[in-house]
Amino acid sequence: MKLLLLPGDGIGPEIADAVEHVLETLERTHQIGLSVERDLIGLESLRTDGITLSEATFGRASSADGVILGPVSTADYPAPAQGGLNPSAEFRKRLDLYANIRPSRTRPGVKSLAASMDLVIVRENTEGFYADRTMHMGPGEFMPTPDLALAMRKITRQGSERIGRSAAALAAGRRGKLAIVTKSNVLKITDGLFRNAVQSAARDEAGLEIEEVLVDAMASLLVREPERFDVIVTTNMFGDILSNLAAELSGGLGVAGSLNAGDTCAIAQASHGSAPTLAGRNVANPAALVLSTAMLMGWLGRRDGDEAVIDAAVRLESAVDAALGQAAGRTIDLGGSATTAEAGKAIAAALRGTA
Repeated sequence: MKLLLLPGDGIGPEIADAVEHVLETLERTHQIGLSVERDLIGLESLRTDGITLSEATFGRASSADGVILGPVSTADYPAPAQGGLNPSAEFRKRLDLYANIRPSRTRPGVKSLAASMDLVIVRENTEGFYADRTMHMGPGEFMPTPDLALAMRKITRQGSERIGRSAAALAAGRRGKLAIVTKSNVLKITDGLFRNAVQSAARDEAGLEIEEVLVDAMASLLVREPERFDVIVTTNMFGDILSNLAAELSGGLGVAGSLNAGDTCAIAQASHGSAPTLAGRNVANPAALVLSTAMLMGWLGRRDGDEAVIDAAVRLESAVDAALGQAAGRTIDLGGSATTAEAGKAIAAALRGTA
């Protein structure tokens, strides 16, 4: 299994080093034929190749079994015409990574606002209100006059059905509960189509408990009784907002893994940003990118029917929990004293069974 590691910007290279060390240890302990290669992306690629995501790098990503994408500083990029492509958006669109999967779970040793939480938010990743994913050509936002701005929302039956199938399959392998989040009482046509298409697709999974929850109610319920929910499926913007809320309730973005997945390929990408003010200080938390990598490996194992890879993914997530359970494995954002490198070593030690 060949993974391509793209460190990214800001704290990306430091947490990528920790991830690579952990994966080297995982291969020694589990011998699953894992190899990791690196390539440039983001500002470093812009300096050397004149573009933040070169065709050569995209080609290597496409031919790899999976990709680990570090955080990128898109706000610091020039315009796309000057080489400032958004790598995450390019991968998502060109590889049709329509499902953004973000678990939120309370973890031992990590302070959380929620007493107990173990849920997954499945967000449709290619449609919705966001301007870069609504049109074949041209923006999804426009201004007919200087005083009037409009945005177009895209919802298709095909897109809604496939995210519904993905979420339902995930729920069937967990606790069998699926919550469809909409604002169908107001957005009657677009959210009505989304709700109906997801419900239809989800019925293919026998035995699921399916409910619809309005997005404003879900925001309240995640704070009040997050333990009630198992898998939540929703549209792009609602999922973007709710997944950040759930991450903060369960311990913060530093322990929030994330996967962008399609039918045949997937990319691990931590939910947090590149934190340029922390770059080079060796204090950034690598846990989220390691957890994202575990998600990628689990996804690949299930795709290929490889139980050894699935087991390695489970062990990797357990090693993160073991490291977070001790102060020496937590970085300063989680109340510990570990450096980025030390946090990575703590995860590796847990994999070896010496933690």
